[in-house]
Amino acid sequence: MAVRMSMVGVLVTLLCQVWSSAEPHHKEEDVLYPWRNQGKGVVRVKRDWIIPPIRVLENSKQVPEDLVQIKSDKIFTGEVIYKLEGPGVDQDPKNLFEIDDITGVIRSKRPLDRERYNSFTLKAFALSPSGERLENPTIIEIVVLDQNDNRPAFTQKQFSGSVSEFSVPGTSVMSVSANDADDPMTENAYLSYSIIGQESIPANAVTKTMFGINNETGAIYTRDVGLDREVVKSFRLKLQIADMGGMGLTSEGVAIIHISDINNHAPQFSPAVYSMAAVENRKDYVIGRVNVTDRDDRGAGNWEAKYFISNDPEGNFAISTDPGSNEGVLTVVKPLDYEAQNEHVLVLMVENVNRLSNKAPNLPVSSATVVVMVMNENEAPLFREDPIKIVVPESVVPGTLLKSNIAFDPDHSDLRYEISRDPERWLQINRDTGDITAKRTFNMRSPNVRNNIYNAVVKVTDAGGVSTTATVAITLKETNDFSPQLFPLSGTVCRGASRRASGLVVTAVDEDLPPHAAPFTFEIPGDLSINWTVNQVNNTHAVLQPLVELQAGEYAVTVFVSDSGSPLMSAYAQVNITVCVCDSFGDCKSEAGAVLGSSVGISFIALIIIMASIALLLLLLLLAVAVTTCGRRHHIKKGSGLLVGESEDDIRDNVFNYDEQGGGEEDENAFSIDLLWNPLDAPSTPGSYYPRGKQPLRRDAPHNLPSPIYPRRPPADPTDIEDYINDGLEAADNDPNVPPYDTALIYDYEGEGSLTGSLSSVASGSSDGDQDYDYLNDWGPRFQKLAHMFDPR
Repeated sequence: MAVRMSMVGVLVTLLCQVWSSAEPHHKEEDVLYPWRNQGKGVVRVKRDWIIPPIRVLENSKQVPEDLVQIKSDKIFTGEVIYKLEGPGVDQDPKNLFEIDDITGVIRSKRPLDRERYNSFTLKAFALSPSGERLENPTIIEIVVLDQNDNRPAFTQKQFSGSVSEFSVPGTSVMSVSANDADDPMTENAYLSYSIIGQESIPANAVTKTMFGINNETGAIYTRDVGLDREVVKSFRLKLQIADMGGMGLTSEGVAIIHISDINNHAPQFSPAVYSMAAVENRKDYVIGRVNVTDRDDRGAGNWEAKYFISNDPEGNFAISTDPGSNEGVLTVVKPLDYEAQNEHVLVLMVENVNRLSNKAPNLPVSSATVVVMVMNENEAPLFREDPIKIVVPESVVPGTLLKSNIAFDPDHSDLRYEISRDPERWLQINRDTGDITAKRTFNMRSPNVRNNIYNAVVKVTDAGGVSTTATVAITLKETNDFSPQLFPLSGTVCRGASRRASGLVVTAVDEDLPPHAAPFTFEIPGDLSINWTVNQVNNTHAVLQPLVELQAGEYAVTVFVSDSGSPLMSAYAQVNITVCVCDSFGDCKSEAGAVLGSSVGISFIALIIIMASIALLLLLLLLAVAVTTCGRRHHIKKGSGLLVGESEDDIRDNVFNYDEQGGGEEDENAFSIDLLWNPLDAPSTPGSYYPRGKQPLRRDAPHNLPSPIYPRRPPADPTDIEDYINDGLEAADNDPNVPPYDTALIYDYEGEGSLTGSLSSVASGSSDGDQDYDYLNDWGPRFQKLAHMFDPR
């Protein structure tokens, strides 16, 4: 096939066309070199020829093969060179086509594969030897024709599907698919499906053809009845796919179809009667299992069973399903009581988790009977209530019965009661009957009473040694046990003040709790304090006020105070009131202050001078005492004993021992004084003593025993007077002839007719009230202890 080329296109030899004779003549150089005419005018060119595609059969073995020849219809004076470019030539895939430079013949160099490249678009050029284009390029379209060189293939090696048992014919099961690489627009890719074999699992369970396939779509469907999962589990189908409508190339495939289970079998008990045993007073434990059979697919919802108990109104039992074995597990969930019921007959029902299919046989729901025998055991005693609640007044009389019949034994054995916790020991329990009584009166202010509740614990034990405990919660009710006490019991009232400003504010204190305390009522008995009155201020306070103008002095006013409890409690109280002249602040003035504040009056400047003078005198007196004290104390050892001095001269050297010069021979015992006296031996009345011969005798030692030797005089130079005193104390303590320890100081007989008089008369002229030992405090720290011993104030 030859193709002629012009300036506007190529002419295929078979479809060539001549230029019209009316076309104006152009010079040869204008045809060969049209760009030289640019600017001289527009060159009119003809419309290109439409070249049909060149068809080439794939897989051709006649290579190289001439496809087409192109030739220019212009006559050039020089040589024309033809060139070809595009995919298959100088672009990928390369070297599939070539062109003869001189003749313009285009040929294929290798067999073509339509499945890889189904067409090629090339450009052909006519060039001068110098490489200039003589004409516009011509488009060459090459189409590769298909051959049936590819087998069809299934998209999967094995297809899988399922269908329910007992499905009717025509039920869609699944679809298979296949591909063919050939041209889908040709018969080479027109596919046809077919089933060429069927196997049942288990083998030979079903021999008839159960499935068909649509040869165009690949849809598989049921063809016959009799799909029973209990008989056959699945089918293995051998498939075939062929092109060219089933007459061409073929391939095979496999489809596995599973028969799915439907719930067409109800569970059945096997056996239908069971016997089990349960222990009383226990819960949440398994007592036995029941079994069922189900022909449906094991492990699925059509096989799994649900159990029910149809006659357990008390809810003592529960049944669940074991997921592995599908057995029913029977459990006791509430404690059983042998004494109340020793046998339980249960009726169990069973069904599947999934709903039963309408294709299942119409059978009644399976049921089973379970006989449960309750085993007796020694039960712990039971309290009728826990905690045991008791409400009593706090002032309950000891011996009062608080609670009885608090516990019982289900086994009807004898019980023993005891109190295991009673921190205040307020309770008592009868060991045999369990009656709780009050052992003593309660006290709501006990630290063991919280929110008016006192807690104790009682324990009860049966004959078998099984015991249990319970809390006793005693709620105490407040009672009016205490009378209110007036406070304060002394005070001052200003004389001459107005009645509204004058008075003593009093209140009351009650150990009871509300409502047995405030409000308080204050009264003055009319026949006891006629010059005074009491005015209530509020629920807790009142004011004592004089009714008349009273002289300054001490007054005793009797007040009657009552609380608001039931029964009402009251008390009398005597209030000591001092009526005095008061200053501007309402405080009582001293006598000097009263004088200074009187009308006689001393000027303020004179008062200041007097007070300054007094202060100066006091300062001088203190200075003198300090100087004297410092002079005496600079010899005392720092940190030494109270009576031990630093100098060699003992402090006792300041006490002079005089000779006996006043009494003569008859007074030789004048200074025989028992200086050793234990202050603990003093009588209860200060200043008293027992006369010689009337002193009481000791009962802790025999009479008429010789007395130990008392130290009469201190040594010439003792190291410490403390040793001297301790020796005397020890002798006195061991003397059986001295009075008991609670007697007064005993003086020896001092003789008669002494001119110096008797030392025992020193204290005989004064009474207990006249003795004043405060002056001993002024003698220094050595005498302060002695002053405290005689006057502990």
